[in-house]
Amino acid sequence: MHVIPPSATPRRILLVADCIGGVWQYSVELAAGLAADGIETALAIAGPPPKPAQRAEAEAIPGLRLHLLQAGLDWQAQDDRSLAPLRAKLVGLANDTDVDLVHLNGAALADLPVAQPVVATQHSCLATWWQATRPGEALPQTWRWHRARMAAGLAAAAAVIAPSAAFADQLRLAYGPQIAFDVVHNGRTQRSRRVAPRRMAAVLTAGRLWDEAKNVRTLDAAAAGIRWPVLAAGPTRGPDGQEVRLGHVVALGTLDGDALEDRMRRSPVFASLAVYEPFGLAVLEAALAGCALVLSDTATFRELWHDAALFVPADDPAAARDAVNRLVADSDRSLRLGAWARSRAIGYSAEACVRGTLAVYRRVLQQAASPPQTRRLQAAG
Repeated sequence: MHVIPPSATPRRILLVADCIGGVWQYSVELAAGLAADGIETALAIAGPPPKPAQRAEAEAIPGLRLHLLQAGLDWQAQDDRSLAPLRAKLVGLANDTDVDLVHLNGAALADLPVAQPVVATQHSCLATWWQATRPGEALPQTWRWHRARMAAGLAAAAAVIAPSAAFADQLRLAYGPQIAFDVVHNGRTQRSRRVAPRRMAAVLTAGRLWDEAKNVRTLDAAAAGIRWPVLAAGPTRGPDGQEVRLGHVVALGTLDGDALEDRMRRSPVFASLAVYEPFGLAVLEAALAGCALVLSDTATFRELWHDAALFVPADDPAAARDAVNRLVADSDRSLRLGAWARSRAIGYSAEACVRGTLAVYRRVLQQAASPPQTRRLQAAG
């Protein structure tokens, strides 16, 4: 039987992640930060196994043990029944690894029948993605089971972390105002304290280019009139056959971390016209590299970069073209805007993300250790 630790700080957590996109980077940054506080992580990987470089990155973290679940991801499942193997493996792992807390990167399975409190970080979800990309259209019937599964998980979780207040608002619209969220901004480790001289006369974007929420098609239309080449790092084809074809933006393919950072450090301007972005790690990385930012005017980007970016309507290629060309024509303004973005980005550090997450862990463990009547009063308050 699991015993709640006498301290509100966990000794070991089970962190469930995948190797696709920002969830992997979030998880290893979190595990490394927790290790600095003496907290061990059992890192469980669903979906495809880690690549050799990812495995080496994880295994370099003190006290981390890697567990490959060999089970599919919840957001790629076809129905609730197909999640049974993943649920069973997570329950078994929670029982076998002597952890004090389970942390999921997504709340869909937060109603796991385990003794430990379950915390979820909700990085995105199908229902809010659909609302942003298909405003006014009903969620497809084939996705409604996943929305119900997510609603059950959000209700069952001991705490749900959102990476921005704007995204927490989107989740409340999709799942109900009764859900409480802890807003903990994502963060990245600042790999270099110097900004490289801008040697490329080019505009950069990065991300899952095939994802229509990234809205690369609008940037592609804008690129026809932008005075510099517009370069795009990331895959143009998705796991389920999604694909974007670019006519004016130059696709660079998927770059590793070092190559992408080098591109960002040499690019004067970074653009993202995403219509759905719960946080936007690529924008943060570009800002840390000193890029001037041209961003779609969304609630998330306003929250994070309100005085450190140029904002344009997401559906207006001409506005994006003109904003970028103003920076192309005025290098001093571009450098100033890049410096403001970098100054703001430094505040979104991995250390701050770890501190915020650890505060959630401690509160959850304190509540779990409280007598039932006290827990009811805490919940009511």
